[in-house]
Amino acid sequence: MLLAKYPKRGKNSKKVNFIRYADDFIVTANSEETAKEIRDVIVIFLKERGLELSDDKTLITNINEGFDLLGWNFRKYKGKLLIKPSKKSTKIFTETISQTITEGRAWSQEVLISKLNPIIRGWSNYHNSVVSSDTFQTLDHRIWELLWKWAKRRHPNKSKDWIVNKYWKRSTSRRWNFRTGRNELLLLSQTRIHRHIPLKLQMNPFLDTNYFRERQYKLSFRKGHSI
Repeated sequence: MLLAKYPKRGKNSKKVNFIRYADDFIVTANSEETAKEIRDVIVIFLKERGLELSDDKTLITNINEGFDLLGWNFRKYKGKLLIKPSKKSTKIFTETISQTITEGRAWSQEVLISKLNPIIRGWSNYHNSVVSSDTFQTLDHRIWELLWKWAKRRHPNKSKDWIVNKYWKRSTSRRWNFRTGRNELLLLSQTRIHRHIPLKLQMNPFLDTNYFRERQYKLSFRKGHSI
């Protein structure tokens, strides 16, 4: 539909591209006017099929202002496109961590770590292919603050040094970490950032089998070396 009306190539190309994942999609164009035209075309297309665009999720914006998709924020900074964890995704993650720590007021440190690590691992691995280092460090500090409140609440009459020595111990990864003798809390900042491996769109999965086999190997290797 869009390809027929807005061809990608040619002198008058309006640089229209369509990217979809499940029921989320974005359309890029070379101007706000073209974007509005495309929105109207999509509205008609969906209406004929008994569907409609979500007003809450539909936005026409300049790439310099940015937009959110799939938990990431896409935005150009001084002409360079950067993809970062979105504020909404970060907020939900922080709330999940906070809720888990609150629920674990009576848990042992070992149990609390076992509950938090899968949450931290899943979120950090999802975002390890975008610009996440600063976000990871900020969240590590926020988690430390939440854990400190957890520990203080358990021992209101103990000194700060006593609490630190009980729950935070030296490790090879950093000077102090929230850990027991058997387990330690994962740090988001220890997550290795792996840049996305671009897919060569001209490749055919039925013909270029070596390319796709090698690409899958690289992706599997990267997954195995995440936290």
